[in-house]
Amino acid sequence: MFQLRWIVTQQQDGMLVREFLKQQHISKTALTDIKFQGGRIEVNDVPVTVRYVLKAGDEVCVSFPPEQKGVHMVAEPIPLAVVYEDDYVIVINKPPHMSTIPSREHPHGTLANALLYHYEQQQLQTTVHVVTRLDRDTSGLVLVAKHRHVHHLLSEQQKQGRVKRRYEAVCHGYVTPLVGTIDAPIGRKGDSIIEREVRLDGQRAVTHYEVLQQKNEMTHVSIRLETGRTHQIRVHFSHIGHPLVGDDLYGGLREHIDRQALHSCELTFFHPFFEKTMTFHAPLPDDIARLL
Repeated sequence: MFQLRWIVTQQQDGMLVREFLKQQHISKTALTDIKFQGGRIEVNDVPVTVRYVLKAGDEVCVSFPPEQKGVHMVAEPIPLAVVYEDDYVIVINKPPHMSTIPSREHPHGTLANALLYHYEQQQLQTTVHVVTRLDRDTSGLVLVAKHRHVHHLLSEQQKQGRVKRRYEAVCHGYVTPLVGTIDAPIGRKGDSIIEREVRLDGQRAVTHYEVLQQKNEMTHVSIRLETGRTHQIRVHFSHIGHPLVGDDLYGGLREHIDRQALHSCELTFFHPFFEKTMTFHAPLPDDIARLL
């Protein structure tokens, strides 16, 4: 069972448990789950309600209810490239051709299936909470929370732009200028459930890039996202006439690589429990390295 503990400070003396837990960023949804799904709130090892009045020096312990995985989520013994792991988060270097979560087209062999097996080996009763999802054919770093509350905290960081990712990509042609920003709204294309396009009624999307090298009618770029729209990098570079190499959905050619040449190479976030900024790197995979 996932637990969190705090010591009540002098400034928090006289505060209701409800107010105290709100200060610790425990959501109303989490409190409802704790109350009705088998969790508990204790002060000095004694069960209390959210109306209990705290005193300085009290120890508050919140035990969250066990998490149940979805009926269609199956643990599968798939190797994982674990870059970092602690009690709260896990960072994975996802290979290309692996979906992040199961879908109708790809119900098995996903990162989620592999994570569930990994959790079972640790006797961890939880489900998969992906913070930074990647397309099936995009490789690189994925941040996953090990508990619903941790996911809530990291999702709040994402909304504030504090979870940062850098990508590297190879696109067709010679991109100019060498440093630039693509600011163009993105929305769903027609009736497609997959394809996106730049359109006036779309959501704001901003991509910053810097050219690393250019040769053989290709450009190697470093990319940072200001927003996180579906297929944002792929759509934006196709929009400016430089689709990613291998991205046949958006105009790229697959002569030299069998997927879009896109890799999440750097991930930075503020760890909500260790209270420090953490940065991780993943080198380019072999197929993109060969392309370069």
